[in-house]
Amino acid sequence: MTEGFQRRQVEAGARYEVFHTDCLARDMVDHVTSRWGIWVLISLRRNSLRFFELRESIQGISEKMLAQTLRALLADGLIWREVEPTTPPQVTYGLTEFGRDVGEPLSELFDRITRRLSERDAQNT
Repeated sequence: MTEGFQRRQVEAGARYEVFHTDCLARDMVDHVTSRWGIWVLISLRRNSLRFFELRESIQGISEKMLAQTLRALLADGLIWREVEPTTPPQVTYGLTEFGRDVGEPLSELFDRITRRLSERDAQNT
């Protein structure tokens, strides 16, 4: 947190002002739409995955960036984390109800883009 920076409390039922830097919703939007956040949510849309499965499904992401992204999405309540007490521990991640709700339009966007690209490719062949 920046020194001298103070968040304003939002009254229950009040709209969030996402264009203001002190809006709580803005941080969450930043996490969801970050370079890797959107890919984590899309990867988890069908089923829960272990850490290494997520890393494999999102090509190009480092372990460090995946861990940071998962921490942010976990803190936002978009994903859940389960640790199985094995050696080594098996950590599984999945979408919360809120995460599914937020991820649905992202998945729809992804599906629309891939459908359009498939149609374009079919027309060019």
